[in-house]
Amino acid sequence: MATHKNRRIGDVEVSAIGLGGMPMSIEGRPDDESRSVATIHAALDAGITLIDTADAYHLTASDVGHNESLIAKALASYGGDTSNVLVATKGGHLRPGDGSWTLNGSPEYLKQAADASLKRLGVEAIGLYQFHRPDPKTPYADSIGAIRDLLDAGKIRQAGISNANPEQIKQAQEILGGRLVSVQNQFSPAFRSSEPELELCDELGIAFLPWSPLGGISKASDLGEKHPAFHRIAQELQVSPQQLTLAWMLAKSPHVIPIPGSSRPETIRDSYAAVDLELTAEQVAELDAA
Repeated sequence: MATHKNRRIGDVEVSAIGLGGMPMSIEGRPDDESRSVATIHAALDAGITLIDTADAYHLTASDVGHNESLIAKALASYGGDTSNVLVATKGGHLRPGDGSWTLNGSPEYLKQAADASLKRLGVEAIGLYQFHRPDPKTPYADSIGAIRDLLDAGKIRQAGISNANPEQIKQAQEILGGRLVSVQNQFSPAFRSSEPELELCDELGIAFLPWSPLGGISKASDLGEKHPAFHRIAQELQVSPQQLTLAWMLAKSPHVIPIPGSSRPETIRDSYAAVDLELTAEQVAELDAA
């Protein structure tokens, strides 16, 4: 079962594996910013053309949007052509600076957040803007209505949602007039509860972007130990369990585009190599059942 190096988000062709920027900007981020820039450059060198970020990827209240600014800096300093790179960001999830996460899905806030992201990224329009997480205090339709307004105003080129259930996906697709291009949900060997959303995206032809596909920043290195089938098949194929996991996801649907987080050049290179890893139908079935 072959994977392909490129997939689509709406009308944009991107690499089948993206780069998640969160580890470069929250707790545990590299002390030396140059390592993060080198990681982004390594991703670009490898062929990655999708970088996922959010305004909430930062440490303190004084460095909101740290990751967006970092990505803009890395793209500007890259020696090659970056015109085909899609930078996807998100709004509606906040970090006050004490390590907690809060929510604000009000239309007024989302529009302000998008304007701020636009400035930090230094672009005329955000390539893909995603509503980060539903806010119980704001009707979902109102939040998505703000995303629709941003799309209509030309401030964002494409619209996506994150942490959504099937009903919210259908609702967003309706409010956006059929222009929903992506859904970003948690999905990994340890977290399978987003299978219904993955299947719905497959039916609708919408990109499904698994976040924390390797289990999260602190758990990715233990993936093989915790999931024996992934460890065994990875050994058979002489690849890392992490690379095997991403290849498994790619094999599940042509609409799946994993976005593993990374802050080291060697890990994002290993992740991207999953686009060339071919799994048999039997291997995929065994991993599905694991």
